[in-house]
Amino acid sequence: MRRLSIRTFLQSKYIVAYTVSILFLIAAAITAISVGSVTVPVGDIVHVIAAHLFHFPVSDQVDPMYENIIFQIRLPRVLLAGLVGASLAIAGAAFQGLLRNPLADPYILGVSSGASVGAVITIFFNISLPFLGLYTLPVFSIATALLTILIVLFFARKVEKTMRVETIILTGIIFSSFLGSFISLMIALTGDQLEAIIGWLLGSVSMRGWDYVGIIIPFFVIGALLLMINSKELNAMSFGEERAQHLGVDVQKRKLVILAAGSILTGAAVAVSGAIGFVGLVIPHLTRLLWGPDHVHLLPLSIITGSGFLILTDLVSRTIISPRLLPIGVITALIGAPVFAMILIKQRKGSRGGL
Repeated sequence: MRRLSIRTFLQSKYIVAYTVSILFLIAAAITAISVGSVTVPVGDIVHVIAAHLFHFPVSDQVDPMYENIIFQIRLPRVLLAGLVGASLAIAGAAFQGLLRNPLADPYILGVSSGASVGAVITIFFNISLPFLGLYTLPVFSIATALLTILIVLFFARKVEKTMRVETIILTGIIFSSFLGSFISLMIALTGDQLEAIIGWLLGSVSMRGWDYVGIIIPFFVIGALLLMINSKELNAMSFGEERAQHLGVDVQKRKLVILAAGSILTGAAVAVSGAIGFVGLVIPHLTRLLWGPDHVHLLPLSIITGSGFLILTDLVSRTIISPRLLPIGVITALIGAPVFAMILIKQRKGSRGGL
């Protein structure tokens, strides 16, 4: 009876969690499409999106200007922001669970910097492979992101064979700083591409269009599915690798799959939007505090919440000093840096209390 009541409580808790998260995402998306230099009525937004989804003609009562604003400008921007936020949030949740540390995220581990190096090299040398086309940038970003996390793990093992979490994070920070200086060197050497590289590094989903939405979707689907398939294994590994092995988890194999999936998500997100920090740190931590650490639910809830968060962040970035655009990475850093400090202080106090 007691077990049944606990199960019922958990089911009702997650029903509330998904309901609240989905409503937050819908509200964020509609607000972001509606608000701007021209305010679009919510009814027209719903009508235009439904018309394009179900292939019926748009009503004559809808201003053609509104239809153009919704479908050509704001909707692809909102979808892109949502996909980027979702990618970074689920990658951060997976890294935190795998490394058993709330401070772990793609930005801290150097994965974002690695992806940035790949993207900057692509822009710097104007690389476009014929058989990849528009996918050249995300493929290079993902490749360098994967290479970075493998190098970080290799050096962490060289420093300490047990590969403690603190060692991995410190190694990630060292490589992130090194790669940041490498990017700065390329900026100093660049000429015509300077504005493009600087604008991209600051992070933005402005003026990307449907092409960029199409670029990130396949990588998001692959990465998110790989992580959610391994959600139970993440639950086991969050209690330690030895315990996970006793439970029958192939730790080394699962660790590589999770790291690869997180790198795919981070690389694709960085390729289409630039370096946007702290999303993978703040959103999983907040979601875990609100709804618990079970990765079966934490991962999809992080996707939904991260998506809504970055949509709202992008809305703030384009309206706070309108008509000028503020880089979205600036807003996430302003929010994320204090949260990072709070998590660090809380973690240090907890470790002292344990002593």
